Amino acid sequence: MFADEALDTVSVQSLWRKSHEAAQESKGCQTQMFHSAESEVQVISTTISSTQTELQEQATEHLIQQNRDEPEPPGLKDFLQQVEDMVIRELVKNVRSHAFDGFQASWEDHSQRVLLIHSLQHPSAKEKGLHVTSVSWSCTGSVIACAYGRIDNGDWSNEKSCVCTWNLDRRGLHPSQADLVIDVPTAVTALCCHPCQPSLIAGGLFSGEVVIWDTSRTQDSVVAQTGLSADSHRDPVYQVSWVPLQKKGEFGVLSACSGGRVLLWTVVFEQGSFVQKAAYAVLQQQVPHSSSSFKARSNSTVGITSMALSPWDSDTFLVGSEGGLLLRCSFSSQKLAATAFEGQNATLRAPAVFSFRPRSGPVHSIHCSPFHRNLFVSGSTDGLVHLHSLLQASPLLSLRVSDSYIFQVQWSPTRPLVFAAATGKGEVQMFDLSHRSLRAAATIEQGAADQAATCLAFNCQKPHLLAVGKTDGTVNIWQLSANLMEQSPREISQLEKIANQVAE
Repeated sequence: MFADEALDTVSVQSLWRKSHEAAQESKGCQTQMFHSAESEVQVISTTISSTQTELQEQATEHLIQQNRDEPEPPGLKDFLQQVEDMVIRELVKNVRSHAFDGFQASWEDHSQRVLLIHSLQHPSAKEKGLHVTSVSWSCTGSVIACAYGRIDNGDWSNEKSCVCTWNLDRRGLHPSQADLVIDVPTAVTALCCHPCQPSLIAGGLFSGEVVIWDTSRTQDSVVAQTGLSADSHRDPVYQVSWVPLQKKGEFGVLSACSGGRVLLWTVVFEQGSFVQKAAYAVLQQQVPHSSSSFKARSNSTVGITSMALSPWDSDTFLVGSEGGLLLRCSFSSQKLAATAFEGQNATLRAPAVFSFRPRSGPVHSIHCSPFHRNLFVSGSTDGLVHLHSLLQASPLLSLRVSDSYIFQVQWSPTRPLVFAAATGKGEVQMFDLSHRSLRAAATIEQGAADQAATCLAFNCQKPHLLAVGKTDGTVNIWQLSANLMEQSPREISQLEKIANQVAE
């Protein structure tokens, strides 16, 4: 009985357990697994630096004391005392020696070649076949101004031309597109930028007019114009120059024409007009007697083709003529001209005070040395460049530059013994008078020989640049080599020796 009851109890417990597990399974649930992540970042950046030095006085005292403690090298003092006299003798000998005359150490990396860096042109002028007649740098050295016209015998009086400018420092310089183009109703025969105001340009025209342009104006760039009158030029103006006046900072314009007249103008900017300050006439019968080989005709004028101002003497200027005359003139001359021009109201004076030996052809260019008050060079159609002294009638030196014409000659602004000449064969010859040989120190060839180099201009602010104009309408900008720019130590004394020579 008890066994049966025990079995029943076990059975009941077993059944209860199974039912309880079944109940638990029925209440359970299961979901898909999901992912979770936890991340944590913590950065602590700490920098600690420190330094410690001794006070300057303490460090100096320590160094001095250390040097005192070190023993003196054996025999050093005795050696220095022994060689002192010998070293001094050698130094004195080196000072007196001429072994290194002309040597100049250059620590900069300069090119030893002449390089073409820009070739500028105005397409319209090139299409018309216009020539570059004159080039001039602005006073800043950044802008090159170019005048167009003709140098041949064509009918240029009625042909329009222009003046173009390029800023070489401008970003995106376009060689075939000028920054500014000024249309001119006739050929431009002369050009000169203002020495202090970079926007002002003076020009001479084939019609005989003198003009001042202001490149900063957006509309009409003409500031002043002489017009055509009895007191102005009636022939082509071949030279214009800015002349300092008595009042500091003021400049006038000096112009010379093929009709023999040299006129000094002041500019009234407020009224946009010129006022004639002085008038001169060069007549053959009043040429000084030092040019006795030239036969003067009564009342005939000297056709002026070139002119130069002396940078040393404000009273002196030079003129060259179509007939080969080369004259020294004075602004202060009170001698009246022997004849009056028809309708002329102003009093004309005869400026010529000295005549140099005549050339065999028209004198196209004259330039005074910026390093010696008495020296100047002249270039003519005979292919020769003459080096003159203001104190002698005959040239000190004659150099055969070309078999063709010489259109312009100019001294270097940095090398006292160097000058350049533009020739009818398209070449620019660079001469260095420090060389024993009279051959050109460098020749700049500019393409076809039938395209003459009509004008050139050194850049006084950037002396490594040289501008050259040609009859094909292009203006080439050349970078000069170091030997054509850098002055040697004894160059001035060499120039002085040349100036003191007596002409043969």
